[in-house]
Amino acid sequence: MTSHSYLSELFSLDGLVAVVTGGSSGIGRAVTGSLARAGASVVVVARKEAELAATVGELTAEGCRAAWVSADLGTRAAARAAADEAAGIFGEPDILVNSAGINLRPPMGELDDEVWDATMAVNLEAPYLLGQRFGPGMAERGYGRIIHISSQQAHRAFVRSGAYGVSKGALESLARSQAEAWSPHGVTCNTLVPGFVPTPLNAQLSSDPEKVAALAARTMTGRNGLPGDFAGAAVFLASRASAYVTGQSLFVDGGLSVH
Repeated sequence: MTSHSYLSELFSLDGLVAVVTGGSSGIGRAVTGSLARAGASVVVVARKEAELAATVGELTAEGCRAAWVSADLGTRAAARAAADEAAGIFGEPDILVNSAGINLRPPMGELDDEVWDATMAVNLEAPYLLGQRFGPGMAERGYGRIIHISSQQAHRAFVRSGAYGVSKGALESLARSQAEAWSPHGVTCNTLVPGFVPTPLNAQLSSDPEKVAALAARTMTGRNGLPGDFAGAAVFLASRASAYVTGQSLFVDGGLSVH
């Protein structure tokens, strides 16, 4: 066996279908690209059509199979409709990545029902609904990968975690519950936990050079993250190589969480 065939057996996503929410910007876009370049047919679900078209256009120009669905996952009806539309393009997915999120962090004393409900709808309820839509089918077919993008705020409170931190903590609990239900049938369910990565989702914090530098200094690598840092971890968790890894939170944070 050659090294190429061995690595392909472990990590190739040829013949698999992936749905990536929030897959047209930031970490989600990097994950979309890694899955598509590893061989998966990828459907990107996000709100902004221009970013969706740019992401898919880049991948199809490289010979990848990719398509997009424009949807706001802030309501149950929209999330369910987006899931049905996505599954109608390349077929029922083998891989689901929940990267879509909103990051509203008013001071705790100013947190109101509107912010709470909006945060939970996108960051927690949409991943739950998409899991309910696709997980049982994955289990029936005997193969599936569910990957959630979490946050340091799931584990520690800082920079006004508020409802955002609660939603991400619950998201990691959701992964464990999904793993309990479906891993006996070949479906692994895990979360990727970033460190600080400058993306549109955290534009306010990214605009403060002192805070950005302070966060970099807290890592063991001496730098903040880049979206591309998640490519290998995403392919691993989506591939056959991760068959015995489930219910886990994989920190891709340059050592931020242990420094």
